[in-house]
Amino acid sequence: MIAFIVTACAAFLMYLILTAGSGTIGFWSLSELVMGTLLALLTGLVARKSLCRSESYRLLSPVRLLLLLVYVPVPFFIELTKANLDVAYRVITMNIRPGIVRVHSGLKTDFGIFMLANSITLTPGTLSVGIDEETNDLFIHNINVGVGDEKKKIIESTELFSLVNLPAWIRRIAE
Repeated sequence: MIAFIVTACAAFLMYLILTAGSGTIGFWSLSELVMGTLLALLTGLVARKSLCRSESYRLLSPVRLLLLLVYVPVPFFIELTKANLDVAYRVITMNIRPGIVRVHSGLKTDFGIFMLANSITLTPGTLSVGIDEETNDLFIHNINVGVGDEKKKIIESTELFSLVNLPAWIRRIAE
């Protein structure tokens, strides 16, 4: 029951955010609020087991939600900016050494690995290709594999992110 309520509330909140500014009752119209409620209840019924699989509900902690809100505009944006500048430099200078490397994340939860894989994929020049489910290592295609990295079997995630340690941030949020 808790999973249904949490999923329905999250879906309703997302609906309200996406439809804000188009109504007469505050930011929404009555028909939008009714439709949002119906869609949120339907979403909660259908997706409750896939969105709330853990019995601990760690992500409902206000501290973790605050960290998640800080993660996107601060450390992730820093890495995103750094990656954009690096890709622009490599395109201009044609200094490209593409390859796939195995990165040890050190994360234990599925949500943490999911966040790291998506963060890596969203940064230019990198793409998460696969995950070793036994060790939770990520296989990442990188636009520039460092000299000597192609000989290493596993690269630590701290070597991949030089300015901000994204796995440490994700560990604070997801684990």
